[in-house]
Order: sequence, then structure tokens, then C-alpha cells
Amino acid sequence: MKRKTSKEILAESFHEVAEKKNIDKITVKDITDNCGYSPATFYRQFTDKYALIAWDYTRELEEILSEVDGTIEGLNKALRGVAEFFQERRGYLANLFLHTGGLEAFITCMQDIHYESLKDIVQKGAGNQHIDSITDMYIRLYVLGTAQLSSEWILGRWEATTEDLAKVYQETFPQPLKKYLK
Repeated sequence: MKRKTSKEILAESFHEVAEKKNIDKITVKDITDNCGYSPATFYRQFTDKYALIAWDYTRELEEILSEVDGTIEGLNKALRGVAEFFQERRGYLANLFLHTGGLEAFITCMQDIHYESLKDIVQKGAGNQHIDSITDMYIRLYVLGTAQLSSEWILGRWEATTEDLAKVYQETFPQPLKKYLK
């Protein structure tokens, strides 16, 4: 059995506190009191709660994207996993969207993480060679569009099933990026 790391325990504690409190009102003390750690332990792991949010989201997304095996089928499976993850974490993610702003806005964090993840997938498909600026723009455009669409769906601005959301992710994946997948 794998033991949880301090980072994982702090992230779980943050999720628990976020069920009862707006993100912008959560303090490091709230997080550490909830799990029995000291603030010093928190600061040995993270610079602030926003670093915890970014680390936690990256970790969860990487787990889902591990399904991408260089094929279109693998990508489609991962995109379905992303839609399901958004549904499972809808309340928590809505709290992040609504109660973070400025330089710490979660939408910006989400876009950065998705961009780096998709760029890595394309980079691997390109044999780890440099990708040109046009390809980079396709990655950015896809990420910006899907992140905005996802945030509006998470916030309940429109309704769709996770299957339909995944279908849109799959069908809007830029044709020029598909050449990097088998």
C-alpha cells in the first residue's frame, strides 16, 4: 500500500475545507488545522495555497492524461476522462473559478497547465523536436477555447452531459495537431 505524501494530505485537507468555505477565504491555518499539520509543514511543501492548487490540479490532470499513448484513441479516452473529472469535481472547480482572481485566477492556472500538457503530447509526437510557432498557436487556441467552454459548463452557464462535452473536446481537436498522433 502506497502511503500518502505530505503534499497529498495537504491537498485532501484543502479539498475538505473548500467544501465549506470559499477559496479566497481559506487560510493556510485552516488547511493545516484540518489535517493536524503545522503551518511550517505546509510552507516546506508549498509557497502558498495557490501553489497547492496548481500542484494538485497538475497531478490529477497528469493522471488522466497518462491514457494518451500517442494515438488518437488514447487522446479521446483521456479527453473523456477530463470531462468525467470535471463532473466529479464540479463543485470544487466552481469554487476555484468563482473565488480566485487576478494573478492567482484558476482559469489562468488551468490554461497554463493544459497548454503545457498538450504541448508535451505534441512534442512527443514530433520526436521531441522543436515545434513551430504555428503549431504552438494551434495548441494555445485549442486550450483557450476548451478551458473557457469547460469553465462555463462547470459554472452551470449551460447544460450538457459529460459525453457531449467529451465529444466536443474530441471533434474540435485541431486537424493540424492530429499528425502528431498515430
